Amino acid sequence: MGVVPPDYGAARQRFREAAAHAGWALESHSVGATGPAGEDLTIDVAASRAPGAARTLIVSSGLHGVEGPFGSAVQTALLESCAADDVAPTSVRCVFVHALNPYGFAWSRRCDAENVDPNRNFVLDERPSEASRAAYARFDRLLNPRRPPSALDLFYPRAIWTAAVHGLPTLKQALVTGQYEFPNGLFYGGAEPSATHRVVAEQLAGWAGGATLVLHLDLHTGLGRWGRGKLLLDYSLSKVERARLAEWFGAGAIEDGDPRGVAYRACGSLGPWVVSRRVAPVYLFAFAEFGTYGNLRVLAGLRAENQAHHWAAPDAPGTTRAKARLRELFCPADSAWRARALAGGVSLVRRAVDGIAHAAA
Repeated sequence: MGVVPPDYGAARQRFREAAAHAGWALESHSVGATGPAGEDLTIDVAASRAPGAARTLIVSSGLHGVEGPFGSAVQTALLESCAADDVAPTSVRCVFVHALNPYGFAWSRRCDAENVDPNRNFVLDERPSEASRAAYARFDRLLNPRRPPSALDLFYPRAIWTAAVHGLPTLKQALVTGQYEFPNGLFYGGAEPSATHRVVAEQLAGWAGGATLVLHLDLHTGLGRWGRGKLLLDYSLSKVERARLAEWFGAGAIEDGDPRGVAYRACGSLGPWVVSRRVAPVYLFAFAEFGTYGNLRVLAGLRAENQAHHWAAPDAPGTTRAKARLRELFCPADSAWRARALAGGVSLVRRAVDGIAHAAA
């Protein structure tokens, strides 16, 4: 099974080497930012050589940068096994998009260089409701304290009290819907298309490759049961499309956006946006989410890293601890978690390949 890379540089190198060894075509797209060693940060894409294939599988990773190590490990493990020609039949073109948010991957952030959450930046015509906007504004001081981190932090009791008063589903939806009024805050969707958004907009049709059927899986971690995978949907599917996904992955593996469950509804999400581009007659999209820690613990980690990033020195011990904590929250060091999640990710992609290869025209 694949090995989780220690950092963006190692992940990128191993991904590209595996793609070259497998004989896949490679391309790179700079996002105009640099990493800790001054290196150019790029979105790298590997595509299998399947000329004339009518079906395309796109597997993307690292949209939320700090989640990138897991997605990179899954993609690279599949590429390394591809040397034995056991991943994709010639009827399916596979496209692996590595590190959609390379800045967040390199700097241990969920967001990009402008503090934009890329998965709140693909805005169509939706915006947070007035209720969501008011809720986020009410809780901004709790979520985004304007001071360096300290040992005395009452976030947990305050957050528990807030959830008890307002209800956890309501609070969860209000916080993670996305917000566009607090540029230094969590879940900020930005004021214009991000670097990631621009690359995807320019390249999506080419990645689809003229296929009549495209299945796009975007790899994530953080939500759900420990090491277990779920396919999360946040756009409306037809009965036929839903039946296809259920046939390929099992009905129990699929969940719609619902604040009472694993998923939630977000503004500016990648899924509805790529489907709306109509680059293929049938374009199916799902977030492949693998669970780590509980929601409150993850939120606390996101808050602490954001607080340290904006209000503490980059080399301060508190900043270092916050970033290490965030990496653990989204890619646990526990060997059992890694073995289970990586095996689940690889299996999911293999089932996707088999499903679209045998799908009715």
